[in-house]
Amino acid sequence: MNRLKLILGIARTHLVTKIKSTVTAALGVTFGIGAYITLVSFMTGLNQMLDDLILNQTPHIHLYNEVEPAAVQPAHRLESLSGDLLQIQSVKPKQGQLKIHNALPILDYLRRDDRVLGATPQIRAQIFYLSGSQDLGGVLSGVDILEEDRLSNIGDYIVAGSPEALHRSENGIILGAGLADKFSLALGDRIQVSTPEGGVFPLKIVGLYQSGLAEIDNSQSFAQVQTVQRIMGKPTNYITDINVKLHRLEAAVPMARELETLFRVRARDIQEANAQFETGTSIRNLITYAVSITLLIVAGFGIYNILNMLIYEKMNDIAILKATGFSGRDVHQIFMSQALIIGLGGGLLGLLIGFGLSHLIDSLPFETEALPTISTFPVNHDPWYYLIGIGFALVSTFIAGYLPAARARRIDPVKIIRGN
Repeated sequence: MNRLKLILGIARTHLVTKIKSTVTAALGVTFGIGAYITLVSFMTGLNQMLDDLILNQTPHIHLYNEVEPAAVQPAHRLESLSGDLLQIQSVKPKQGQLKIHNALPILDYLRRDDRVLGATPQIRAQIFYLSGSQDLGGVLSGVDILEEDRLSNIGDYIVAGSPEALHRSENGIILGAGLADKFSLALGDRIQVSTPEGGVFPLKIVGLYQSGLAEIDNSQSFAQVQTVQRIMGKPTNYITDINVKLHRLEAAVPMARELETLFRVRARDIQEANAQFETGTSIRNLITYAVSITLLIVAGFGIYNILNMLIYEKMNDIAILKATGFSGRDVHQIFMSQALIIGLGGGLLGLLIGFGLSHLIDSLPFETEALPTISTFPVNHDPWYYLIGIGFALVSTFIAGYLPAARARRIDPVKIIRGN
């Protein structure tokens, strides 16, 4: 214990007598770790915001009937033509319906499944929005608005009105904010919708919806399931889509294949629906971590250079230590202690700077009409980044200090003293 205290005391003396070099080395670690914490917190926060913007509005599994041609054409069934070369052109989609067969029993089955967080019915109707002499094509979605709010946070994107207002209204509509701007409509106004068959229905605007995606906001609106069924002249069991949210996202792919086989409907999982988006997210994360690791490595090289120079400046001290009975191992421990002290002190200060800058960015106002749910810059305050930062500070200073310390361990004190 006394020997350890002596080694640490000598290491501290070396650091204090060369305070300029010590501070420079510590600042290299500080700014490297601080920049790493700030960058990785901001970039991962931004990526998480973009992910949530898409994934919050995407069900884990989407059940619907696909419009597609028949796999086996009538001509293929003629045995007399089985040996001939058949070419069938301009194949039309097979006759079918968009309605999901036995949709209500399927919903009941899904809601009783332990893997399912919730399942909601939906009706997608192609309509025309009418305002004066203007008309614009779009989509009216019939939803169970309270369940949609619970499962997909749709209420976060309703910038005027509320989900409860639509739930209470039999002829209400939550209109896309882009549509409202085009037609100069506001909360409480009425808009007419027309079906392709020619029927016209007036609806009261009880909410405005803004997702941040212009293509959706300029065409999408929401009404109750019963309202859309009445507009389309369909019975109460008419459901075109079922959206499923799971407790575990990883279960989406196998469960989608299971539901396709069980109910003979098309089941699109979230990975299939957002394949390109997930690729972009992976690339952004890769760039973020690559830049962050580069900052840490650059800081490590700075520590190595400074410690290397410190050993050359301390040649006489090393010779005296060895001449007075200190072993090469003791000298090695002295310089390794210096490196770890620099790494620990600079790393902790870097964590404080990174923490402060991250919270400063998080408090800066960031308001845009395209992202109504965001009021400040997104920052991810994950404690794991701080553990990585201080861990890398210690590891990098250990590696950076090992080689110079090993060189100091091998120094022959006789040659140093003779040279002087």
